Amino acid sequence: MIDAHIHLDQYMNICEQIERWQEAGITGVVAVSTNLRSSHRTLELKQRFPSFVYAAIGFHPEQPLPNAADWNEWTSLIKQARPLLSAIGEVGLPYYSAEACAKLPAYHDLLAQIAAIAVDASLPLVLHAVYDRAKTALAIVQQAGVRHAHFHWLKANPETVQRIVQCGYYISVTPEVCYRERDKELLSLIPLEQLLLETDGPWPFAGPFHGKPTTPLLLFDSARAVAAHYGQEMDQVKTAITANTKRLYGAAAAI
Repeated sequence: MIDAHIHLDQYMNICEQIERWQEAGITGVVAVSTNLRSSHRTLELKQRFPSFVYAAIGFHPEQPLPNAADWNEWTSLIKQARPLLSAIGEVGLPYYSAEACAKLPAYHDLLAQIAAIAVDASLPLVLHAVYDRAKTALAIVQQAGVRHAHFHWLKANPETVQRIVQCGYYISVTPEVCYRERDKELLSLIPLEQLLLETDGPWPFAGPFHGKPTTPLLLFDSARAVAAHYGQEMDQVKTAITANTKRLYGAAAAI
């Protein structure tokens, strides 16, 4: 299985952890970035674990807008490191940060610029866009002509979810699908062929995972819950979702 969204650069003892994950059956992770420094770190991890890490670089929208120097270096990095990249992300629109939301129009502009870069580089977008921001982000990426996108840990109204699905984009659920009704209801709107599984690790979870470290090993619990929802065998679901992830992110995985 492949974790479709994880902040790998925030983990300690990476070698030991990856070895343990691989032994359990995790075959890869989509490592997203939050800023310029994080982007460089993600690329370092890609070079250390080339067949395991799918690298995505970007600016997290809940953080301050990038300054001119960081932006210029980041755009140059995309060109320089393009063979190592599987996506641009995580990017999107703020919702939780009051400071960022106060500058929402600037984040709209930033996302539009990044979406255009993704189109030019032929890379999918990893999107952080929840609640009413999801509809706005969808409009921005569509206008930019983005063909491949992943709305991670999506929280949105059914109409927006259906529109995302109609556009052919992917949606992922987290381990919350094991214990939150909201996430189970979301599954009813997503065809299995457009579903991904993620942990957003090291973000902690509640329910049966309270007090437990978040790692890609939680994907097996999520897969079991998803299989029950779709009425399929767990192995079938694991195979289908792994294929989905490779279809979206697989181009640069084996470098």
